[in-house]
Amino acid sequence: MRQDAVTLERFYDAPLGQAVARVLSGKLTDLWGEARGLSMLGVGFAVPVLNAFDDAPSRIVAAVPLEHGPVKWDFSGRGNATVSVGDERLPFPDGMFDRVIVLHGLEEAGNPRTYLREIWRVTAPEGRIVLAASNRSGLWSRATRTPFGHGRPWSRSQLMNLLSSGLFQVTASSSALYMPPVPASLVTSAAEGWETIGRLIAPGLGGVVLVEAVKRLYASAGGGALAPVTEKVRISRPVTSQGRESH
Repeated sequence: MRQDAVTLERFYDAPLGQAVARVLSGKLTDLWGEARGLSMLGVGFAVPVLNAFDDAPSRIVAAVPLEHGPVKWDFSGRGNATVSVGDERLPFPDGMFDRVIVLHGLEEAGNPRTYLREIWRVTAPEGRIVLAASNRSGLWSRATRTPFGHGRPWSRSQLMNLLSSGLFQVTASSSALYMPPVPASLVTSAAEGWETIGRLIAPGLGGVVLVEAVKRLYASAGGGALAPVTEKVRISRPVTSQGRESH
């Protein structure tokens, strides 16, 4: 059973949730830049990180599970940019989105492979996705008063295997949320400092694992990652729609 939208919104409105959004947003904007001119989709409850891209994408949609209840998100004055969806069918045509972010989605999906396959369908050829999921080895997966303490946590290798078997090629991975999951001002005000220290001391123990992958039309079933996995986030420049069409 998925968490309700009121609980998620309450968390992200509080200082701890705001710190989480800052950290995760920083990871994504370092990876993809401002995504100018691209078509972007957030799956699960990705609104807190979608805000980081401002009005640069040509299209941006938050696909929120029906079980969350109604969610309204006014994106940069363009009106409500959310749509309620089921796990096994997204109401979008094939190949519509250049970038897809999955946050608070995979952990509570009934069938992760079917869930990912539908995301593959709506991702453009050579489009990129990021799966952000609670780290099985981190403290946040045990923090039931946060959204990361619900559903099934994942390890980095599990996410990589899921993506590789679903016609995605893994291109990078990283960990985030090294601060303890407690709503203390000493923690939330220094979230970025916790990230720096955590990556040095315990690089694999962040509360969230993020894995980026690119959509391939053909791949060997069950194949492993074809690109090195790194803690470094800035590994490639975003490919614009115009650039992709010129090849």
